[in-house]
Parts: sequence; C-alpha cells; structure tokens
Amino acid sequence: MTQEQSRQPGRLRLASYNIQKSVGLDLRRRPRRTLQVIEGTGADLVLLQEADKRLPPRPAALPHFILDEAGWQIVDLGGAGSLGWHGNAVIWRGDGIELQDHGHIPLPGLEPRGAVWALFQTGLGPLRVVGAHLGLTTKARHEQVHHLAEVIAREPALPTVWAGDFNDWSRQPVLDRLAPELRFVPPRASFPALRPMGALDRIAVSAGLEVVDSGVYRARPAHIASDHLPVWADLVAAGQA
Repeated sequence: MTQEQSRQPGRLRLASYNIQKSVGLDLRRRPRRTLQVIEGTGADLVLLQEADKRLPPRPAALPHFILDEAGWQIVDLGGAGSLGWHGNAVIWRGDGIELQDHGHIPLPGLEPRGAVWALFQTGLGPLRVVGAHLGLTTKARHEQVHHLAEVIAREPALPTVWAGDFNDWSRQPVLDRLAPELRFVPPRASFPALRPMGALDRIAVSAGLEVVDSGVYRARPAHIASDHLPVWADLVAAGQA
C-alpha cells in the first residue's frame, strides 16, 4: 500500500521498526536504505528502535539531514546529535499531524533501557504514542511493561498506542495480561528478517482506537536492511471502522 493509499480520511498508519543502527545483514551501514524501507511501509508515524549508535555521544544512525531531505519530522528526544533516547525515536510526515508534547520514561532493570512518548493532534483526534525497546530477560520485560502501564495510567486518559521491540518470544498472551488496558495487535513474525520466526515487534492500542488492518512489511530491501522487519497498523477512531 502506498503512502497516499494509507492516508484515507480518518485513518492513520503507524509503524514500528528496529533499524539495527542502519546496519544491514550485509554488515553495511546504509541509512538511505533504512529510509527506503521506512517509506515503503506507507506509514504516517513511525517509532524506531536502535536509532542511535551505541557509544557516547550516541550520534544518530539515521542522520537528521536524510530525514529532513525526505520531509520527515523528528520528535526532539535526544541531544548531542542523537535521533532518540535509549535508541527510541519517533518520526512523522504529512499534513494533519501536529506534535503537542513529548518526554522520556526511565525503565527498571539492570540494562540501561528507557521508553519515549509523544502526544500528537491527528485526524483521529489526540493520540499518544509510546515507543520502547524492552529488556532481554523475562523478568525485566515484565517489570518494564508493568512500569509503563503504571506511568501511563497516571496521565490523562487519551487514545494511546504502544509500539516497539518487546523482545518477547512467547506465543502466549503474556503482554496482554500485564497491560490489560491495551489490546495487542495479533503477533506476526518479524525477526529475524531473512526468515522470520519471532513476533518480537508489537503494537498495542487503548480504548478509543481500532485497528482496521495490520501486517509485517517484507518488500525488498527490508529482508536485509536490518535484522528486524517493520510492523504496521492502520488506526481509526473507535466506532469509525
């Protein structure tokens, strides 16, 4: 589906993509290839993981100027040239989407992990997005999901989307039980990119939103641009499907 097709009135396409610092399975860092995959999803709003290089000062792996040239706007979550925070970034493109606010959510665990959030005004109305890259251990992931749920519950009630690399290989609805106020999009294998077996990349929505379509973006060069494939969901306001 093209960018134009995804922008039907009252519909917004959101994608999540772990870009692996723009280093593909061919071990080449090719940011423009990463951008090609992002644009191929047809998404209006994208949550990225591993968007910055690993070592301080953690410069953007997908440089700002490449996104600027293509008309993407960037939520200012980083600093010193970073694209995001703890590798989590949010970008958007197109009319009818306006950034209202944004911030960070530190996450518990031994690994340095954090989530980001941004509040937009969109064609669906107010929309809060939360992007995260959860820990490698089951205990850490469960604590992090529970913490995120507690933090968001203290905020004003708004239609909310969680998306990111949840690092969860379980085929059971574990995440659903940890965040019962959310409805997770049915899992689809997105990792590893060449032969997907694990549904590590997930999207979930709160009350006020409905998912009318969703999937994994597989078109070339997504098979080699990262070790993950992007996942996407088409959203409408509740009752508008």
